[in-house]
Amino acid sequence: MESILLWLAAVFLAPFFSAVILKIKAFFAGKKGPPLLINYYTLIKLFKKGSVYSKSTTVVFKMGPVISCATALTVLLFLPIAGHAPVFSFNGDVILILYLMGLGRFFTIAAAMDTASPFEGMGAAREAYFPIICEAAMFMILIFFYRMTGALSLSAYFAGTGSLALWQIAGAPLLFIVIAFFIILLTENSRVPVDDPATHLELTMIHEVMVLDHSGPDFALIELGSFCKLFFYAAITSQLMVPFDTGLPGLGLVLFLAGLLIVYMIVGVVESAIARYRMDKVPQFVLTSFALAFFATIITLELIT
Repeated sequence: MESILLWLAAVFLAPFFSAVILKIKAFFAGKKGPPLLINYYTLIKLFKKGSVYSKSTTVVFKMGPVISCATALTVLLFLPIAGHAPVFSFNGDVILILYLMGLGRFFTIAAAMDTASPFEGMGAAREAYFPIICEAAMFMILIFFYRMTGALSLSAYFAGTGSLALWQIAGAPLLFIVIAFFIILLTENSRVPVDDPATHLELTMIHEVMVLDHSGPDFALIELGSFCKLFFYAAITSQLMVPFDTGLPGLGLVLFLAGLLIVYMIVGVVESAIARYRMDKVPQFVLTSFALAFFATIITLELIT
């Protein structure tokens, strides 16, 4: 029951933490910025509206938002929150998680292609290209975790004292993993410097250009899915950055939320301090995550053997 309540809390808080990024960016721009509840207002407004469908679209266009949101919500079921056991856990669940995220991306791309729009097709091609590099980095990180724990489960890595044990075993190489995972966070969630969620110029957009034709509840599901997806990556980064185990459930939750807030604030600072990269420079940036994960794995293999 506790795991289900934490999952519901994660889904509910995901839009709130995403608004923290907007606040940080507004602070650096010398503005007041939107309220922290802005994403809730937006979701409610979108759910109250109706969806508009082009005559050129098929059922694939309607399935995209539903499946992308459903996969994001399902992935959170396997996420240990603040060291607590997730709702579902089994050896090998991390492989399922990677495929679930790939499934959501596939249907988002398919929905964009279904519109027969050249702009959305351009964004879909970019969306299909950059995450391929992220997947290679993710599997390298998975090899690292498997080498450390001998398990293929998120609960083995982050439940209980799992995060602290990783630092005790791996030590400094785990810093490379944290940086690599943060780069993956920025890439998978279409954040600066890979993409700019605030831009309205089709030629430079990736994710936003893919959802131009979605409206009403469909767009609300896409937004909710993106909030949950960002929360998933931020929660893992938080538990790697703040691995302390106090033995007190309440204090552990506070530390987790503090680490989560720090991750979102760092994302906001990055988006305020760095400009979006040119499209031909993005692969080099994303490949950095793979290189860091690769070197961390090699170093750890040498230390263990």
